[in-house]
Amino acid sequence: MPVRKPPTARQRRLGAELRRMREQVGMSATEAAALHRVDKTAISNTESARFGVSADRVRVWAANYACPDQAYVDALAAMARERAVPNWWDEFRDSIATSMLDLAELEHHAAALRHVQITHLPGLLQQADYARAVFGEAMPPLTPEAMALQVEFRMRRRTVLDRPNPPPCTFLLHEAALRMLFGDRAVMRRQLEHVLVHAERESVTLRVIPFSAGGFPSAASATLYASGPVRQLDTVQIDVPNGLAFLDSSTHLTNYQAVFGRMETRALDPRSSRDFIRTVLHEL
Repeated sequence: MPVRKPPTARQRRLGAELRRMREQVGMSATEAAALHRVDKTAISNTESARFGVSADRVRVWAANYACPDQAYVDALAAMARERAVPNWWDEFRDSIATSMLDLAELEHHAAALRHVQITHLPGLLQQADYARAVFGEAMPPLTPEAMALQVEFRMRRRTVLDRPNPPPCTFLLHEAALRMLFGDRAVMRRQLEHVLVHAERESVTLRVIPFSAGGFPSAASATLYASGPVRQLDTVQIDVPNGLAFLDSSTHLTNYQAVFGRMETRALDPRSSRDFIRTVLHEL
């Protein structure tokens, strides 16, 4: 029997949403099993994403829970249909950290993306030479093979911006990310020129937070806010010392929406931000 692949973060999220739906009506797993006419273990295995779930079953369970939010139910049913569909990041499943695969999946399915980067430029805007320089600072050092794999994966992630209908992307870049040299000055010049090209895209909003803006919330780490098709399915991704963390509680979502709002009040407008980057580029 083939080894079953571990569930992705998105599959775990689907199970967690079904659990939340059940708990919101005050129903135990035993009561839900009786209502759905399944074994109790089917409830726990589905909610923990050990078992897959069909779109039809999502709709039946939502109806049994009397969930009134049809847009939410439709979004969950769409997530259920994704399970059997292969995607480009599956090619890297045995060679790239699972959290990075989950990040690529999150970006791919997002309705909108909001990034804040403090010390280096966003992965979705990186050129290969710049990415290579960033990975060159990894500890322990990467082998040449691992380096090539990481750079290839990062370049593949950028395709989310090149789709016919890309998600709206807002990038808040701190001045530190514009001035910190990864690679030599020639690499940094090409990278900033690349950022300016993307800043002209209709789907991209780029804003700079200059040093003169002072402090702001979450100044210590990069943050991604990925909007889902409905607000309940939004996700926050933050960098942590051992990798990436994904947050989706209502409290986290509300707090990080406020965080981004505060940051945007400190950032330059898009036109001034492009002029600012041109100034930094001229100084290199």
